[in-house]
Amino acid sequence: MHAATARVGVATADLFPRVSLGAAIGTFAFNGGGLYSAGAESNLALLGIDWSFLDVGRVKSRIAASDAEAAARLAIYQQTVLKALEDVENSLVRFSRSQAENARLTSAANELNTASSIASARYQAGAIELFELLDVQRALYTAQISQADSQARSTTSAVDLYASLAGGWPEHAPAPPAPIK
Repeated sequence: MHAATARVGVATADLFPRVSLGAAIGTFAFNGGGLYSAGAESNLALLGIDWSFLDVGRVKSRIAASDAEAAARLAIYQQTVLKALEDVENSLVRFSRSQAENARLTSAANELNTASSIASARYQAGAIELFELLDVQRALYTAQISQADSQARSTTSAVDLYASLAGGWPEHAPAPPAPIK
């Protein structure tokens, strides 16, 4: 975008005449013996004028083209920024939801752990059947699996959030250490 904006300035400068000055000092001779004689010195001065500023239509069309390119680059830049903000916002929402889900499932797993301990004690006392104990333990294990899955999703959403905040990873992974011989 910066380069496109600079090209607008360059194109606008074509509306004005360019004057260039040049000079040269040296020696000139038709044969090698006269090259260093006093009469072999030559001086040259040049004046150059670029007349392209008179073609106003072409210059204005180049300015318009440069303006259009700068506007397109600005739109691409704005789209990139908005996309990045959208990614950050989506990552924040996913992270927040995964944290809430993880807390809820952890609480459920803890409650079922307590229920399993109580059911085990009741089974040993003969107050309940084996199937009731196994049913409580199955519910506990299912809740623990769900909590572990939720923890993995929460960790993944944290990594996604970090990456969307430009946390990125190094472009080149460090080289592995040389094998010991």
